[in-house]
Amino acid sequence: MLIIFIRSILLYIIVLIVMRLMGKREIGQLQPFELAISIMIADLASTPMADTGIPLTNGIIPILALLVMHLVISILNIKSIKARQILCGKPSILIYRGKINEKNLKKERFTVNELEERLRGNNIVNIGDVEYAILETSGQITVIQKPNKRTTIPEDFGIEPEYEGIAYDLVVDGIVMYENLKILKKDYDWLKKQVNKFGILPEQALLVTIDGKGNFFCQKKEEKGL
Repeated sequence: MLIIFIRSILLYIIVLIVMRLMGKREIGQLQPFELAISIMIADLASTPMADTGIPLTNGIIPILALLVMHLVISILNIKSIKARQILCGKPSILIYRGKINEKNLKKERFTVNELEERLRGNNIVNIGDVEYAILETSGQITVIQKPNKRTTIPEDFGIEPEYEGIAYDLVVDGIVMYENLKILKKDYDWLKKQVNKFGILPEQALLVTIDGKGNFFCQKKEEKGL
């Protein structure tokens, strides 16, 4: 039992490292070759994990081979447009200028109901509001609404919004984010002074953030036992 436990941990660590090396895509954004490799890695890891009679190398070596294959395919994908089209396919337009493209629907084996379901996932209730709907190679659908149905933005009114920048975490669960303080060219004493305005110390905060305009958000951690 202990051997199976240790083997499982080792294989988990190896698979985790391999998946991290493969990149940060979400499952729904994986290209076909990436999804295939991910499924194969899971299968290769599960066999030696459960069967102690199979050497660990029988699972590790194929997993590393798939990682090499993934890296090679990724390079081809970047360097060659033809290879990209073969490996990943091409986007398919399902709605063109407000009209459903039945030919592409059949080609992609999409029903109208499935299309409507995907549009609802993009917060589109009325299919008549859609100018273009593009089925991406990852399986996601990109929707472009008709001009009169799009959400207005400040540019539509000739307004130039102020630059907001990004927010930085300064304290997370009582731990001071010194790297972010360094980016902001601030130190702990400055942070302590700012957090003291909320009546607590940095180590007592659940979360402290600062946005591009200098606005703070601070929430105290709940007391233990409450």
